[in-house]
Amino acid sequence: MIQKRRMPSLAAFSALAAGATLSLALLAQVGGLSLPQDKGPDKLNVSGYPKDIQKDYKIFREKCNQCHTLARPLNTSMSHDAWERYVKRMMHKPNSGISPDQGKKIFEFLIYDEENRKDKNPKEFYPALSDEQIQQMEKGQ
Repeated sequence: MIQKRRMPSLAAFSALAAGATLSLALLAQVGGLSLPQDKGPDKLNVSGYPKDIQKDYKIFREKCNQCHTLARPLNTSMSHDAWERYVKRMMHKPNSGISPDQGKKIFEFLIYDEENRKDKNPKEFYPALSDEQIQQMEKGQ
């Protein structure tokens, strides 16, 4: 049986940190910035994943594809805490349509995928870029 990581309460999951810096996704969307991750595969064969994670992937595919290519999260490797912050930020984007329950399922898919695919082949995936690196890309440096 797959053991899922304990998630914060839905109320905590829904809360945004005040004064947070612009996220990778926000910067990329505002300027139409193309990231290295965007050039990778935008689909994933999850037939070998547990059934509940396959269902979570369907929600991920439906919701996350509304604002950016699925290649971005599928080709990015992040820590548990970074994925949690990322999903929270995406949930609070205007018109994201991601409910707290859907956000939790997206997070669970991303963590399962990180631990069972990305952690096994870390050199094949891009680390998340810092805000400073994104600003340099925007300036063409």
